[in-house]
Amino acid sequence: MDAELEQTLASIGPRLRALRRDRGMTLEALSAATGISVSGLSRLESGKRRPTLELLIPIARAHRVALDQLIAAPATGDPRVHLTPVRHRKRDGTVIVPLTRYPGRLQVFKQVIAPGPRRLVTHAGYEWLLVLAGELLLVLGDRELTLGPGEVAEFDTAEPHWFGPRGERSVEILHIFGPRGDKTRVRARPAQPPG
Repeated sequence: MDAELEQTLASIGPRLRALRRDRGMTLEALSAATGISVSGLSRLESGKRRPTLELLIPIARAHRVALDQLIAAPATGDPRVHLTPVRHRKRDGTVIVPLTRYPGRLQVFKQVIAPGPRRLVTHAGYEWLLVLAGELLLVLGDRELTLGPGEVAEFDTAEPHWFGPRGERSVEILHIFGPRGDKTRVRARPAQPPG
């Protein structure tokens, strides 16, 4: 086995331990979520057990991360991200660019939304909208909110909602959707000025 592969494999255990601890999970809780014994997980984290797909896939699912995030695979040499825009069939001028492709996790899209009819919808999940350009009209139940560039809204998608441009010009947004109702967590706050 070459040295680079050996180093990649050796780094998996500490990465798994750090991820579990960052999420505040015990070995027992991870064992219950994955079906892997506590001793098996401990041996994997300490590097005494070789990581296999049969072990890593349930751990990735339990933490809701991509498998490549667990193993820190070496870069392929091409840092470019190849995005494929999708044009909306029913609305001329509306374009959606998926920025992530991890099923079951947060989905991130850049969208250019053209004017179109309002149709309130509900579904399971939680959404965040960041306006990049233009004005966004957000309808939540019987409330209407206007957001400009740099403004953000977050809401539970169980509430009837619709969003699109305010007026006749398109609006550009960053749209984040959490299928399990995940909410943002602020891990660090700016220091308060003295006084």
